Amino acid sequence: MSDRQKPQALILAGGASRRMGRDKATAPFAGRPMIAWIVERLAPQVISLAINAPEGFPLDLGLPLVPDTIADRQGPLAGVLAGLRHAAATSSASHMLTVPADTPFLPPNLAATLCAAADDPARILLAASAGRVHPVVALWPLSLADDLEIWLADPGNRRLQAYIARHPSLAVDFPLIETSAGPLDPFFNVNTPADLLSAERYLEALSK
Repeated sequence: MSDRQKPQALILAGGASRRMGRDKATAPFAGRPMIAWIVERLAPQVISLAINAPEGFPLDLGLPLVPDTIADRQGPLAGVLAGLRHAAATSSASHMLTVPADTPFLPPNLAATLCAAADDPARILLAASAGRVHPVVALWPLSLADDLEIWLADPGNRRLQAYIARHPSLAVDFPLIETSAGPLDPFFNVNTPADLLSAERYLEALSK
């Protein structure tokens, strides 16, 4: 995929991380902050990369910080909106890829596979695996920004799935990764300390 065809990308790192008990993006994972693994996986796949997090985000990864434009952490859709506005202002890309800050095993062909399925310029492309859709891992048309801003003006409109249901969308399946520790979902997300231990076991298995 040429640079001209690559999307912009945004790591959604503005969540409260209540189940982890600390900020997941900065949680140590195999000697590095969790978000550093996502950056390493994603950066080669996209034309540019930014982080959606509040002002004062404690890590300097050399990437633009894109805070929500809506106050009080209104969920991932607020991050998507901020990212769409940033992407439109900083590149000529037609789409933006979003991923959460707690998925260290993202597929190396994530962006290319979703972009290859983007035959309708108005369609949202959603990653899926093992029969489950992952709506935070999605390729968004930049043209949705105005519509999304109007939607979020109603305080009752915060659910990601409800917004996606209003638009054409397509789930794109990705295979599980076979490891000596068992099949690994490439979208395995680390929500709890127990998940972190599981992720470390998978990482060790992948290195063998």
